[in-house]
Amino acid sequence: MATVHGTKEKKTIDEAAEVKTKTTKPAAKKKTNKTAEEKTKTSTKIVKKKVSPKTAKKTASKKSSSKENGKQKFKQYEGKILVVVESPAKAKTLEKILGNGYKVLASVGHVRDLPKGRIAIDIDNDFEPDYIQVRGKADLIRGLKGASQVSSRTLLASDPDREGEAIAWHLASLLDIDPKSECRIRMQEITEHGVTDAVKAPDSIDIDKVDAQQARRVLDRLVGYQLSPLLWNKVKRGLSAGRVQSVALRIICEREDEIDKFIPEEYWLIDVESSSTDGKRKYRLRADKYQGKTLAVRNEKEAARVECEINKSELKVEEFRTKESPKSALPPFKTSTLQQEASRRCRFAPGRTMRIAQSLYEGVDIPGKGPIGLITYMRTDSLRISPEAVGSSNKFILDNYGKKYLPKSTNTYASKARSQDAHEAIRATDPFITPESVKGCLTPEQYRLYELIWSRFIASQMAPAIIARTTLTCVSGDYSLKQSGAVVVFDGWGKVFPLGVKDADMKPAVEGETLLIDRIIKDQRFTQPPSRYTEAGLVKALEEKGIGRPSTYAAIINTLTVRNYVDRGEEDKKLIPTKLGRLVNTFLVKYFSSLINVNFTAMMENELDQIEAGELRWRKVVGEFWNGFKPVLDDVSAHAESMRPEPELVGEPCPECGKDLVVKSGRFGEFIACSGYPECKYTRNIVRTTGIKCPKCGEGELVRRRAAKGKVKGRMFYGCTRYPECDFISWKKPGTADKKATVADPVEIENADTEM
Repeated sequence: MATVHGTKEKKTIDEAAEVKTKTTKPAAKKKTNKTAEEKTKTSTKIVKKKVSPKTAKKTASKKSSSKENGKQKFKQYEGKILVVVESPAKAKTLEKILGNGYKVLASVGHVRDLPKGRIAIDIDNDFEPDYIQVRGKADLIRGLKGASQVSSRTLLASDPDREGEAIAWHLASLLDIDPKSECRIRMQEITEHGVTDAVKAPDSIDIDKVDAQQARRVLDRLVGYQLSPLLWNKVKRGLSAGRVQSVALRIICEREDEIDKFIPEEYWLIDVESSSTDGKRKYRLRADKYQGKTLAVRNEKEAARVECEINKSELKVEEFRTKESPKSALPPFKTSTLQQEASRRCRFAPGRTMRIAQSLYEGVDIPGKGPIGLITYMRTDSLRISPEAVGSSNKFILDNYGKKYLPKSTNTYASKARSQDAHEAIRATDPFITPESVKGCLTPEQYRLYELIWSRFIASQMAPAIIARTTLTCVSGDYSLKQSGAVVVFDGWGKVFPLGVKDADMKPAVEGETLLIDRIIKDQRFTQPPSRYTEAGLVKALEEKGIGRPSTYAAIINTLTVRNYVDRGEEDKKLIPTKLGRLVNTFLVKYFSSLINVNFTAMMENELDQIEAGELRWRKVVGEFWNGFKPVLDDVSAHAESMRPEPELVGEPCPECGKDLVVKSGRFGEFIACSGYPECKYTRNIVRTTGIKCPKCGEGELVRRRAAKGKVKGRMFYGCTRYPECDFISWKKPGTADKKATVADPVEIENADTEM
């Protein structure tokens, strides 16, 4: 019996697995559907060549040796319990926790998927998906099959969400495992306790959850593979559209339309600096009411009149009131709020936040503790905390801050009605593993995110803060003036997480006393247009409108930027629709407004939730969608007007053929090309420099570019105009006040395109 972190606990894990007598691998069924590879092998005529006895003997020896090597390769799995996860990092952590009785392998994501290049949905056969093995994973799948065949049992431990359930289902199919058998384990946290609980309670694969994932996949494929060719024909070659991403693009474009149409309006603020008659107390009051109604000062003339009338009258204290009130703790994080807070406090994009959170969930090697997942599963819309986690957090708070920092009763938080409450909120798995205690084991970005999650979790279980809010109300003739302040009386949960209260102490004033008017300040202001969405702001908007789910927010934003429909603002990281993005949105809204809208998309999300709950069948949902979508698609294909943009003339001839040069738009932005294309293929980038000298060579200037491929495809960076002679590359704009330039890997952003 293996022993990891104590024999007693390890025995529990092994016994839990052995107690379940149902096998996860029924007798292998004879396959009737051969793969494309098998069909090719069986249908190809084999021509036997004559070989010498010596060669034949050598070949037979090689085959025998290869067979023996194959047996040896899988010998290590004989009699062991095989656990299959999707991530190598997760596999490493689990294998160390489980010990010698187990072997853990990683599928490295999906093993089967819809193929690229064709729709792969048999619409006439009840929308049957045509899944294929993921290209490049043949050896990995052979390895999983071999290990599964000789192991005593196979457990599928992919992530506990829709995508993870689908991965488990595809693995079960490939490994000849009955999905109804107890082959599935789900871990909310990758700790010894979390793994033990999961192994104790294996379950069947949740087919309803798989169906919800299939429905989303099929819907997205139907929309994407039908709309994209239409965009090619009617707008521009190379464009694409998606069911959910197009709605997110519409939200961004509509905000830009509001900004374009916005007309600023003038208004004035009137502040009065005053003091007590002895000069010992100072106040700054704002005129907020006139004759009991809200004061609105629209121009300088009105401001001067208000100033004159206040000056003419005595300024008397009407009321000085202080009221103490509790400020309740914030709830622990769910996916959307973590992405928003990480954006505000750490400047992390949603995708980056999720990558870092994944690494914290999958496990970090802690000296003296071994590998441990530091946080619970990070794709969740639940605010629930388990009783065990509440108990351990209470003990930590009591030990470190004292009894007064514990709430009178346990803090609980209500999740939204549509939330999937199978998961907990995002929290630290062990409150006693403080950020400082593991700082040396984490990367700087892991530390920052763990500190954020840990402190929010601890704060969510602490006593309320007590805030004393003071209001001074004065009158001058028909005008009412106010000053407000707040002081933290008891910090409560603010001990570990920012309260968001700025201390503004105010010296007491006596009701009825007269204050001296020292100065009246007239401040001209103009109303501001609505702000563009930040990535965090868009995530919040998508969640509020019921679009997308925790696992999709980051992918939606990434898709829009990679397609060059949206650009991230250079300094403030606001999402700005590009000309190409606005053109695509105009076409989609004009012809598919019933599909590309918030209400319809939210309704579809709700139906996906109902599929997961077993209340709807996925093929019925997809069929009803298709029956409404197909007639509109056919009508638009036949009758929609072309919206191809007229080429913008550069005003200079092509250096190769003499025809006009024009500005064209591609997947990575605008560029200059010859109007004689395809006969003349001359192109060049549009270079707009930042005016900053290259810090490496001192000769070139920095330009903003977009990565064209790899993991960072679509991401903006700064490079030198003298590239490739000078290979300076930075993710951040050098010279910005808040952060130094971060040098990027040139290999990651090879073949970048210059930003327009």
